[in-house]
Amino acid sequence: MSIRANYLDGMKRGWAPGLTAAPFGLLFGVAAAQNGLSVGEAMLMSATIYAGASQLVGIELFGKHAAPWLIMLSVFAVNFRHVLYSAAVGRHIRHWPVWQKIVGFFFLVDPQYAESEIRAAKGKTLSFAWYLGVATPIYLLWQFVGWLGAAFGQMLPDTHRIGLDFLLPIYFFGMVMGFRHRPLWLPVVAVSSVASMLAFIYVGSPWHVSIGAVAGILLAAALSPGEAVAKEGVE
Repeated sequence: MSIRANYLDGMKRGWAPGLTAAPFGLLFGVAAAQNGLSVGEAMLMSATIYAGASQLVGIELFGKHAAPWLIMLSVFAVNFRHVLYSAAVGRHIRHWPVWQKIVGFFFLVDPQYAESEIRAAKGKTLSFAWYLGVATPIYLLWQFVGWLGAAFGQMLPDTHRIGLDFLLPIYFFGMVMGFRHRPLWLPVVAVSSVASMLAFIYVGSPWHVSIGAVAGILLAAALSPGEAVAKEGVE
């Protein structure tokens, strides 16, 4: 398949998750406007950080006039999952040159990771053209709806009333369910969820995100996927 064909094929895969993630971009823009950022400042943050949930966390802390070190640490805590994403996807892109990996990891947000894993699970090669094709509509839609939210956010005085804040957990739940056929999925998700909820109660946000992720990783590392597959086969 040619580079152009790979890119167009990736774009076809990118539109659906891009539209799914669009409400979060709108929510970010609204939150940015309501916390005192100009449209230009909001767009600069969205274009350079490009990390969904951590952008929302950063905006909330900006609005509360938190210390810069606390903002950076909180954004890192929420974004820790991207380190895990890069470790997982990195196995499939070893053949890419360094500059392509740098570009690829910048675009490695949640839907990009999910689409990459789905393609790899089918035994297909992750070409840079295909990957960039997936990233293009997701990134452009994110910037566009972020601009809409920042430009017209003051027209929505209460985003909680229309339920925009509830879209984020729904989206993540759907993404997690997409991997339900993998070995150890249920115990890892259960342990990660319980650890995250306990951390939210006793430690607080946004640390519960990283703590839940670490708990799931430790369980997955302790258990053998091979043994899990064998048990499933016996049952």
